[in-house]
Order: sequence, then structure tokens, then C-alpha cells
Amino acid sequence: MQVVEATEWTGGTMALAPGTTVGDVATTLGFIMSRHQSLRTRLVPDGPGTDAPPKQVLSSSGSVVLEVYDDDGDPERLAATIRARYEAAPWDPYTDWPVRMAVVARPGTGDALWFVALYCHMVIDGYGFEALIADLANLDPATGRHLAPVAGIQPLELAAAQQGTGARRQHQASLRYWEKHLRTIEPRRFPVPLEPRPERWCEATLTSPATHLALAAVAERTKVHSGTILLAAYAMMLGRLSGQPVGAFRIVVSNRFRPGFAESVSNLAQAGLAVIDTGAASFAEVIARTFKSQLTAGMYAYYHPRDLWALVDRVGAERGVELDTGCYFNDRRRSAPPPSGIPSPAEVTAALEGSVLRWGPSSNEWDATCFLHIDAAAGAATDAVDLTWRVDTAAVSPAMLEVCLRGIESLVVAAALSETVAV
Repeated sequence: MQVVEATEWTGGTMALAPGTTVGDVATTLGFIMSRHQSLRTRLVPDGPGTDAPPKQVLSSSGSVVLEVYDDDGDPERLAATIRARYEAAPWDPYTDWPVRMAVVARPGTGDALWFVALYCHMVIDGYGFEALIADLANLDPATGRHLAPVAGIQPLELAAAQQGTGARRQHQASLRYWEKHLRTIEPRRFPVPLEPRPERWCEATLTSPATHLALAAVAERTKVHSGTILLAAYAMMLGRLSGQPVGAFRIVVSNRFRPGFAESVSNLAQAGLAVIDTGAASFAEVIARTFKSQLTAGMYAYYHPRDLWALVDRVGAERGVELDTGCYFNDRRRSAPPPSGIPSPAEVTAALEGSVLRWGPSSNEWDATCFLHIDAAAGAATDAVDLTWRVDTAAVSPAMLEVCLRGIESLVVAAALSETVAV
């Protein structure tokens, strides 16, 4: 955030049920702020000087602003405009709350029509957002009464627990795991440097109905999650493009399998390290290796980030190289139902005609070497999968980008059509 001078937000806009008032929205805002510590956490310097690292400060009381806008005849459009302004406006984590909320109301009546709510991604992740929504069932909107205690670990409890012996042991084990791999991985994920484009980072999205169908068939045969299959295909394609069969991947791990974490309204995701060897292996063998690597990465994805950054710098200095750990994989899909029944080879093949590659915006906003996001296609959650790859053109050319995305699709489809892919 400091480098790119931008903040990532989660949330959005929605129409409100008839009869909802501005007062109801204010009650909801007060409810979530009082319930969830992450939403009333800000930063202060941990020492003198402006360069001191930040520490978190939890406020026990305070006030937060709910902005109210008069309906101009198109409340949906106005809400979208407010959201865009909220996302673009500067945010100071030392003075501002990590919540921005507004309501579009009918003038002179107090009737609320549309709602805008954004939450800084620093304090809440995707599963934390789902936990926040689920907790709204514990608000009595008529009285503002809380109907149940807050569920899930709170950040202050978590901070205390992380000082304990068990958490410190887990942290040290994670660092030992990372150091073992940092000493052996190739320093650069893509060893051949390229001339970067004027707008250095570019991205494209492949929307693939065939991949969605093929994943169901391969998952049924291999008995692993479809995300594992996609990561295996990604690893194989990067091995081919880079000429390095062994690759290190930062996979986003939710950490919510840990006790008390599932219902916590906070950000518990960390980037684990999965090292996958695709050399001299069939796709089925790579899927099996990927499954084991994912499990291990999840086990060791609980660590203090500052200590990890220092470890990466130290090992790089000792090896005399700058270590590139910026190859990411993030499966953002929720557990959507698979197609009814296992699709036939003919259905998978026919679906290839529906694949669409779209180029996204390019920019000079700093990002990772490469970051693959997996999403359910918008408006077709059970019909297609979106593969979005954002790359640094100093390492990956646009042509390589397209080859990778189409190659992932081809690998998964070929596996679905094969009778021999099993793990």
C-alpha cells in the first residue's frame, strides 16, 4: 500500500428492502463496529520517528460517520458513484477507521434505498467478510439488541495467543520450513529478463466453460479439490515457460481451519509456500505432488510476516542473490456445486468454443512477478471459471501470458478426456 499509494477494499453496494430507514443502517453500522475489533483498529508508530514500524491500536469507543445522500432519481447509479469515490479516496490507517459506509435516501422521508459499504482488506478477508454478514443475524433491528455473543477469536485475543509457547513454536517451525526451501529454489522464477513494457504490469482473463466442466471430471477421478488440479496445471505451464521444472508458489491460505478462526471477522489469510516439482512427471503425478505440497504449505502458513521478510533478505544475502518469491496462486471461489453428473467428453469438447480471452488494464502499479486468481465467472457461477493472470512484463511477456492461460485450459481438458488420469 505504501509503494503503490492505493488501498484495497472489499464490499460493495446493494438495494435495501422496502421499509428500511436511515436509522436502521446507522444501527447496523454501530452494531458491527461494536462487535468486531478489527473494524475499530488503527495504527500508531512503534517508536520515535516517521519510519518506525507500525503497531495496532484497538479503540474501545469512538464515533464513525455514516454519509447520507439524497436520491437523485437513480439511486443505483449514485451508490456506484459513491463506491468508486470511496475506493479512490486516500486512506490513512493511522487516523481513519477501516470502514466507509453511506446510504442513498429518499429526500425528506428517511427512507433508505441503496447502501454502500467498503472495508479495508487489511482488516478483513473473504471469509471474514462472510462471517461479518452471518453475524448480522444476531442484531435485533427494532431494538438494536445483540441476540448472541460474538463468535470466533477476536484480534486482541489472537495477539495474546500469539505470544504463547504453542504459537511461537508454530512460527519457528514455519520459518524453518521456509528457510529449507529458500536455500534451494532458483533465485528467479523466470531466469531470462525481458524488456518491460511502458506499462509494466499487464493481465488477461480466460473465461472457460470447458475448464469448469473438465475440472468436475478430473476431480471425480483423482479425488482432489479442483483448486489442486488448477495449481498443478499452473505449475506445469510455468515449468515449461521458465525452463525450471521445480517452482515455488505462494498460495493464499485462509488459516481458518485453526481452532476458533472460522467465525472471526478479521484477516487471517497468509501466503504459504508450495514447492512443486513438475520434472519428468505426468499430469496425474504432478496433481499428486501438488496435493502434498498444498497440505505442507498450509501447515506452515502461520508466521510473523516481518520475520519472514528478514529471513528472505538474509538467505538471499548469504546466497549472493535476490530471491524472487513473487509467484502467487489464489483460488477465490467458494464451494459451488459441480455440474449435475460428470460431463461427457463430448460436452467438455463442445464447451471449448465458449472460451473467451479478455485483456485487462495495464499499469505501472507495483505488483508481484505473477499472480493467478481463480474465480467463478461472474453471472455464471456454475457454468465457467475465470483464470486471471497478472504479470510483470520484465519477466513474462504478453505472449507468454496467453500461452499460460490457454495451456492451463488445455491440460485440464486433456486430462478430462483421458482415461488414464488418476491419483
